[in-house]
Amino acid sequence: MNDASASQQIDAIVRKTIGWRGERLGQLRAVIRSADPGLIEEVKWKKPSRPEGVPVWSHDGIVCVGESLKNAVRLTFPKGAQLKDPKGLFNTRLDSKTVRAIDFHEGDAINASALKALIVQGARLHRSCDLLGLAGRNKGSLAGLNPRGFVAKTLTFEPFPDL
Repeated sequence: MNDASASQQIDAIVRKTIGWRGERLGQLRAVIRSADPGLIEEVKWKKPSRPEGVPVWSHDGIVCVGESLKNAVRLTFPKGAQLKDPKGLFNTRLDSKTVRAIDFHEGDAINASALKALIVQGARLHRSCDLLGLAGRNKGSLAGLNPRGFVAKTLTFEPFPDL
């Protein structure tokens, strides 16, 4: 599996996940991939307890991570606390200052349009951080920039010169 592409590795993860959880992970993957054609599939965090790794979808940063748990399939959004969730999809990790997640249990319906909206927002969040020069920064690298930890950037636009 070392030579397989990330997409092929995720195919194998979905096949290996038995029962409704594998089917659900495959369905969620299809929704995620249809939300943003610029998303990149990756497999991260391979370790002895999970040698196949974990499916990750990113666009200038991790948008979401898919995991099969004992009683659920979880999509974790590392920057989920910054996303608007008008349909109330986030149902776990609600006490975190940064992360939000959605646990899908057997028989739960997938609200594809609301999930796509979260994926698109997550990708846009990373792109806007990139435009502001914040891509790839974590809390530690922002500390000390000002008392609240924010970076102020001013964008100015100048008119085109008369031709």
